[in-house]
Amino acid sequence: MSKPIKNLITETYRRKFGDLTGAVVIDIRGIKSNDNNAMRTRLSGKQMRVTVVKNSLAKKAVADTDLAGIDALLEGASAMVYGGESVVNVARELIDIAKGLKQLEFKGAIMEGILFGPNQIEELSKYPTREEAQAQVIQVILGPAGQLISAATSAGNNIASILKAMEEKLEKGEAITKIGA
Repeated sequence: MSKPIKNLITETYRRKFGDLTGAVVIDIRGIKSNDNNAMRTRLSGKQMRVTVVKNSLAKKAVADTDLAGIDALLEGASAMVYGGESVVNVARELIDIAKGLKQLEFKGAIMEGILFGPNQIEELSKYPTREEAQAQVIQVILGPAGQLISAATSAGNNIASILKAMEEKLEKGEAITKIGA
């Protein structure tokens, strides 16, 4: 392959992978073309992409990015799967797809600089996505806050009910002695 062609491919990889914080690396050799197309269509429906890469050029393209640690995974036939909401969602989809495609081989993944081996992809798929983690944090914060608001307003509600009872007694012309038990 000529140097201009290699530079063109490397630049294409830089554009595709430059802003990514994570990807899953797989080997799709041995997968029938219909199964491969079905997998790609399913992933595409979730804004996930599969790119078969030339390892040496991909390593060069991601050298100064968040994917820099992926070098160790790019050996032999490699395809990078990326996109969607996060690499966690990509791992979840691929785990589900792999149940039906025994030929699909995981090489590993990278997420925000953390490298996952082939046996850790299922573990990665169980991580919360960024949105799920934010929702968990909000629940943790709002739980005690809700209790605090409830405690703060309950005293006001008690006073309001006492005042209401006093008002009703006064309207009926009754004397106010003691309200409540």
